[in-house]
Amino acid sequence: MAKTARKKAAPKQLTTAQRLDSIIKSARKIMRKDKGLNGDLDRLPMLTWIMFLKFLDDMERIEEGRADLAGKDYRSIIEAPYRWRDWAADADGITGPDLLSFLVADEAERPDGSRGPGLFAYLRGLRGDNGRRERRDVIATVFQGFANRMESGYLLRDVVNLIDGIHFDSSEEVHTLGRLYETLLREMRDAAGDSGEFYTPRPVVRFMVEVTDPKLGETILDPACGTGGFLTESYQHLERQADTVEKHRVLQEDSFFGGEAKSLPFLLSQLNLLLHGLHAPRIDPGNALRFRLAEIGEDQRVNVILTNPPFGGEEETGILNNFPDDRRTAETALLFLQLIMRRLKRAGRGRAAVVVPHGTLFGDGISARIKADLLEKFNLHTVVRLREGVFAPYTDIPANLIFFDSSGPTKDIWYYELPLPEGRKKYSKTAPMAYEEFGGCLEWWNDRMENDRAWKVSAADLIKRDEQNRVTSCNLDIKNPHSGEVADHRAPAEIVDAIIKQEKRILGIMDEIKTVLAERS
Repeated sequence: MAKTARKKAAPKQLTTAQRLDSIIKSARKIMRKDKGLNGDLDRLPMLTWIMFLKFLDDMERIEEGRADLAGKDYRSIIEAPYRWRDWAADADGITGPDLLSFLVADEAERPDGSRGPGLFAYLRGLRGDNGRRERRDVIATVFQGFANRMESGYLLRDVVNLIDGIHFDSSEEVHTLGRLYETLLREMRDAAGDSGEFYTPRPVVRFMVEVTDPKLGETILDPACGTGGFLTESYQHLERQADTVEKHRVLQEDSFFGGEAKSLPFLLSQLNLLLHGLHAPRIDPGNALRFRLAEIGEDQRVNVILTNPPFGGEEETGILNNFPDDRRTAETALLFLQLIMRRLKRAGRGRAAVVVPHGTLFGDGISARIKADLLEKFNLHTVVRLREGVFAPYTDIPANLIFFDSSGPTKDIWYYELPLPEGRKKYSKTAPMAYEEFGGCLEWWNDRMENDRAWKVSAADLIKRDEQNRVTSCNLDIKNPHSGEVADHRAPAEIVDAIIKQEKRILGIMDEIKTVLAERS
């Protein structure tokens, strides 16, 4: 009997997420072959700028189509022959050494055969019209601090061909890629280790934005925005409120401001914000601390500040000189705290949510003076205490979320201590915090009562002064009175001295035991 021929199974149709994930994985696999790239901290920024340029060209096509329908002329942001479609879209186009030269040379042969500035040189020279900051300025700033690290123009062509398969003019693909990009940012954070301060875990970001609840029409700032997590989450929070043309204009043009001094996170934040729908992100590429504190006036104040300043950094003398003599400190987090207080709108029209390391709460000296300013001039209404490892692998230091507004002074401070999930001792890179763990705190937020996790402290006695009325301490490290732990309000030096004394006593006992054992043998 003749066998019936088996029908060949039709290839399985990939979902958008699967297709995009496959493109990204294949591009990264190709990049691993390039000798100029060492690890994800080199590969992922390369991938980002390539996607950035494809994204811009797809957005240009949309704008060109709209202008054509309206019968208007359209001036391209990036002009020929520097558009993606001119040099990248043809799979058999410019490649090898010619491609590398076109990218990085000050003057090169361009894809149309003419000579002129290389691609990066051209992009760095872009400027907005009439001094108004727009997408051209964003592009120029992104490429100011960027250099191509790939040594093989052939491998680079292979990567470009893969990225050409992403369609940024499809809202479904952009939305999906936004989620994939978030995964890439997490991987970069992990690869950066203790340099990964540019990434704040998204459960923390989402919680801070939700309880701060920015409104359309308010100005929102992150002066140390890293990869843009607080701004993208805030954009998504406000987008639901933009239901008219004018409200959408306000959302796009008048709402979001940021600062990021390091070139890598600056690039990463730009694409992150673009992927989430903000057309021309207004991110200052300079150090937010470079301005004299006393000269920051009302026109530079904002309604909402959401931020996670770098922990433990140190600033140069020129930066410290921008702060009052008795408020200068090497601790970057404390400098940012002063900047945040200065940049909030007055009279209850400003509010802030800030991540601070544990040491900020109990620190003395300059730290105490800055915290006294916070309590006396602002309303520090809530401190949410996080557990160890939330920011791993960047740091294992426990962190706190502080929430304050400009309706001060502070009368009472509410504390809420987030518990660890059952059976866990700490968070880690492989077992991170989940957003659902904020559930109890979210329920408590608008209907506050003391419980096993929440307690209230009067601010009246927290500031200690000497006979000359100078602040000597301001301890905000108030332990949970319901946990059974004894609060320890001693200065750090006293605690260290006590530990040393205890260790000496233990060693003395061990010597006595050793002597007794020697006598018995």
